[in-house]
Amino acid sequence: MITKNVVYKMDNTFGSIIKTLVLVILLFSGIYQCFAQTVEGKDYSSRTNVDNTFDMAGEDVFGQRFPSEHLIIKDGVTGVNITALTTSRHNNSKIYQTHPQWTPDGKYIIFRSDRAAKDGRGEHAYAISMDDYEIVQVTTGDTGSDLHLGWKKNLAYLFRDEQLIELNLEQLLTDSEQRIVKKPEDYERVVTTLPEGVRESGGIGLDINEERIFFAARLADNLSAIYSIDLISGDLKKLKEVPFRANHLQANPWVSGEIMYCWETGGDAPQRMWYLSVDESGKVNNRPVYDEKPDEWVTHEVFAGPDHILFNVMAHLERLKSNDTGIFSYNLRTGEVQKFDQADRGGYWHAAGTRDLKWAVGDTFDGNLYRLNLEDGDVTLLTAAHRPNSKSPFTREAHSHHSISPDGKWVLFNSSMLTGSDIMMVPLLPPNLD
Repeated sequence: MITKNVVYKMDNTFGSIIKTLVLVILLFSGIYQCFAQTVEGKDYSSRTNVDNTFDMAGEDVFGQRFPSEHLIIKDGVTGVNITALTTSRHNNSKIYQTHPQWTPDGKYIIFRSDRAAKDGRGEHAYAISMDDYEIVQVTTGDTGSDLHLGWKKNLAYLFRDEQLIELNLEQLLTDSEQRIVKKPEDYERVVTTLPEGVRESGGIGLDINEERIFFAARLADNLSAIYSIDLISGDLKKLKEVPFRANHLQANPWVSGEIMYCWETGGDAPQRMWYLSVDESGKVNNRPVYDEKPDEWVTHEVFAGPDHILFNVMAHLERLKSNDTGIFSYNLRTGEVQKFDQADRGGYWHAAGTRDLKWAVGDTFDGNLYRLNLEDGDVTLLTAAHRPNSKSPFTREAHSHHSISPDGKWVLFNSSMLTGSDIMMVPLLPPNLD
């Protein structure tokens, strides 16, 4: 009998023609119905989706659904229940920590996966339901940049082929639930096409008013520019040129007209963090954030409330340990700096915080995640061993890049506990640790 696997492997042009002919023959002969619906007199039509498991060779099918992969694991050290959202043999990772992870209604987490990649190359964006943990593919083909989710509207934005695209995520997810997914272009709106020589290369940030997008573009080896795009008119405006590679651009999730970005070097930058604001008249102000010492290594800055950011000062090298290191906060209005804590084994690596600045979460190179009470200094291990083979940042195991959910209940992070990279979450305030 000819099986589905034989048909699916015919992925070149000739194979596609043969596949079509084979399916026609099978349909007319009744054989296709036999292996898809009824075998040896037993009807399996109610199980037609179970063959779409995460271990099969992936197919790039827009809007396709995958059964839940979620698994509850009890942490062997803390006893906290870990919810593994993905458990496949493919590479799965959350959106970078500077951007929203949950759709505005809290019903889905958006992540990246190579489960539909060809020859081990290419990723797409997927949504995982917080109700039943089913997974939906939400981008297809050349996916372009990572998605930036809406703050209030269930839309998403990405750059593809020098175009800014608005994706109607809410309609796509609704149609996928009802199994009536249309063509990809039916869910997309082209906001604007970038002029020649301008290409997003340093991240995008959606203004909290959801009327404009900020992005960074690399113009030359030592020259970048920050732009804004009006989401209604599509008008492009250059806000500032800077003589370095601008990267990890992020918009303030609470205050309009404010973005933060970094001087990207691939290592320790001369002055890592930069802050740009645009007032109502269009006047641009650009300045460094936290004046670094020459022998400080600053990294992984994120907004934590409307007026504060959190970042790490690294301690993984002997020459860095003469300074204060650990998780720091910086007040964007007053310039006040606070140092909260440092961990052993090379110190913390990433930070995330709640809007009220009561809680922060930091991780170490071996994949331990700690909860920090920023009011009384108490430190609690939440979960351990998510980079079990790593004692430094320079290994292939997953970077935590953790985020705290908007409601302050969950910590979402990447993990190499089960496979190379999966997405997991733990409660910020688990009952057994309080």
